[in-house]
Amino acid sequence: MKELITELLAGNRRALARLLTIVENKREGVDEALALLFSHTGHAWIIGVTGAPGTGKSTLVNALARAYRAQDKTVGIIAVDPTSPFSGGAILGDRIRMQELAGDSGVFIRSMATRGHLGGLARTTRDAVRVMDAAGFDIVLVETVGAGQSEVDIVRTAETTLVVEAPGLGDDVQAIKAGILEIADVLVVNKADRPGATNTVRSLKTMLELGHRAARNQFHHGQLLQPAPSGDTIDLWMPPIIQTVASENRGTAELVAAIEGHRRYLTDNDLLEQTERRHIEIELYDRLRDELMLRLLDVVPEAMLTDMIDKIQAREMDPQRVVELLLAQLPSP
Repeated sequence: MKELITELLAGNRRALARLLTIVENKREGVDEALALLFSHTGHAWIIGVTGAPGTGKSTLVNALARAYRAQDKTVGIIAVDPTSPFSGGAILGDRIRMQELAGDSGVFIRSMATRGHLGGLARTTRDAVRVMDAAGFDIVLVETVGAGQSEVDIVRTAETTLVVEAPGLGDDVQAIKAGILEIADVLVVNKADRPGATNTVRSLKTMLELGHRAARNQFHHGQLLQPAPSGDTIDLWMPPIIQTVASENRGTAELVAAIEGHRRYLTDNDLLEQTERRHIEIELYDRLRDELMLRLLDVVPEAMLTDMIDKIQAREMDPQRVVELLLAQLPSP
């Protein structure tokens, strides 16, 4: 494992691919690998790309990768695809849309299946991003599944989150419901050459202005903003709305500028540390929950779980009481 890590840090792409496979499949040695890599992380800028299916996220990621390569920046791409609830497989079709990037040594594309995990990302996406960060990429683009309004996990991983909308995919109210809109650092109206693009932009502006007035100097992604060191309050970030036609590479330069503007905002207002701390806190809680669940299932016999389910169904016990009984099975510290 140490040899593999050494090769990855030296820029070996085959070692990167092997490590990503180890991470995704949670093979033996994955914890050791991630621990060895951790001190080499924290340098890449993580950009999340989310939105409903059909908005052109993959094409937009493709255009962004080309734009960053024109700036001589290396780009890692993680594209998360849904897993079939029937076969358990995934098409991993985003690679098809990114074929033109395949021959570029400064770009590395990895498709991942959700394997049933909700929220738009795979369970191991955070770790895969960390591996790409340690591998030395300047930019890591993470494209989520495209599931809709519940797809907000990306904000827990990315420093800049793009929410992609497109005209003609439903009514304007559907596109701007709370949740998916609130996580946006930059809003992208892709396929802006289609009829209805102006109405989509107008609706988004209206909702943003209403939300900005209500939350000014209070919250960013649900977190209270602290006063700046000078004692001045920090202006709330107003997500810009960028119109693009990614298939024709129109608006890409403006989108890259908007991403850089958000990066400067976080840096100038000393918010990067707060953002990272929030991500770490959420990740820690997630890992604790998953580990405790695994330990509980290790000590609770399957027959006991079945018996408890039967008792709940027969209305002999309520679910909360069953949870307390199951937790009591864990060994005392």
